[in-house]
Amino acid sequence: MNSVRVWVRNRKWVALVGVVASVAVALSSPAEAARRKSKGGGYSPPYASIVVDAKTGKILDGENVDAPRIPASITKVMTLYLLFEQLERGKLRLDTPLEVSAYAAAQAPTKLGVRAGSTIEVEDAIKAMVTLSANDVSVVVAENLGGSEEAFARQMTRKARELGMNSSTFYNPHGLPHSPPNITTARDLSVLGRAIQDRFPKYFSYFQTTSFQYGSRTIRGHNRLLGRVDGVDGIKTGYTRLSGFNLLTSVNTPSRSIVAVVLGGRSAALRDRQMAALIEEQLPRAYAGARTTPPVTETAAAAQPVPQPVVVADASPTPSVRIEASAAPEVAAAPPPPARKPLDLNSLRPVVASAAGASSTTTPSSGPKVRWQKGPQPLPQNTQAYAALDTDDGPSDKEKAALLAKIERAAPAAAAPSAPPQKTAARPATTEWVIQLGATDDEDKARAMLEAARAKSGRLLAKASPFTEKVVQKGSTLYRARFSGFDESGDAEKACKALKKNGFACFAARSS
Repeated sequence: MNSVRVWVRNRKWVALVGVVASVAVALSSPAEAARRKSKGGGYSPPYASIVVDAKTGKILDGENVDAPRIPASITKVMTLYLLFEQLERGKLRLDTPLEVSAYAAAQAPTKLGVRAGSTIEVEDAIKAMVTLSANDVSVVVAENLGGSEEAFARQMTRKARELGMNSSTFYNPHGLPHSPPNITTARDLSVLGRAIQDRFPKYFSYFQTTSFQYGSRTIRGHNRLLGRVDGVDGIKTGYTRLSGFNLLTSVNTPSRSIVAVVLGGRSAALRDRQMAALIEEQLPRAYAGARTTPPVTETAAAAQPVPQPVVVADASPTPSVRIEASAAPEVAAAPPPPARKPLDLNSLRPVVASAAGASSTTTPSSGPKVRWQKGPQPLPQNTQAYAALDTDDGPSDKEKAALLAKIERAAPAAAAPSAPPQKTAARPATTEWVIQLGATDDEDKARAMLEAARAKSGRLLAKASPFTEKVVQKGSTLYRARFSGFDESGDAEKACKALKKNGFACFAARSS
């Protein structure tokens, strides 16, 4: 514990350091001082934390434990949970090659840099997600296990429900910004942190990896507490501009065991100090005897209610709620859910693209839900609740659209002045009807969707012309992946129907 004391004595000292730093910044920057004085202010990631005694299941300390938060790359712990599950079932081996699609290779950093058409072994994929937090590799895993990123995200949400993580909903396997974002709580992440080591002790040791060799490169990890704080043996960091700096940590000593979560840190260093202080304060309070609580187990997902969407219209700060030494609800023990069909890595479906919302002329589709996939979006300042939207059981598309519109209206202005909506087409659509596969914030990803669809469709799209259409609105840039070449709505619908059978999202729309 000496290493912790050298770092920071206690949380009061952390608070004092924060106050001193704030005063120093205010004195050195009049603009910053004015911003702090103003009621609106800049976006500040909302904070939450929890410390759970892994032997008893009791909450030793907590703040805003049930407030919705964005997990960022801690999302990958659930991705790894599902991957470990397939290893345990014998569906995969550590040396099983996973195929890399163009879509996976085109993911935003941080990434390992796997190339489209190549493969990566399961063990390397695990290490890349644990150490580098590789987004491209996360999508490789999602597509190989779920058939598509979107389908795999639904599996992640179902697994969350089975574990009792009733406030968590996932839309991607890596935690990159998305609209709506992945949502969780500090309590839910503590459940996941306990569950993954209870269920997979053989594979949990991968979270202790500080570096690994990939080809000629040495990949080093982001978790600075490993090797610096006694007892820390994982598990995952996370960061986006909206979430702040996040950390899920497991601590195991010969006599005590805790799982701790810090969400919304203002910097990586401050987050680490906050976590170190929590460990120093709460580990001595943890039970030193034999474990009294059963392992975290899975229950039938159908028995778990899906949270309804919640929007906070008032963006004023919500007071923090602290919890001291209260008992955490235990997840009832139950037989594991029936095993899914064995994986067939040679017959996986191509990626299901997230489609952009259509205009009023869009032809309704019975296929996968159509939604926007966006880059970073500002959320209301200090918002304490977000939409808990579930693809299968949540609100309708119309309700989702209205919900997202409320969030956008309440959001602070972007740094750059908003420009009027603009559209530019890489290849103009000259026919009356087009089909759209999706919309993404990366033009290369949009092109990859088109290439994958054409390769899979054979003669169906032989005469169709692929093109990307750039849309800029309120500071966000999206690239629609579209095919033109359809004179009749029936032809466009026929093409979409065939594409949906091959696992693609698709809808028909009039040329704009």
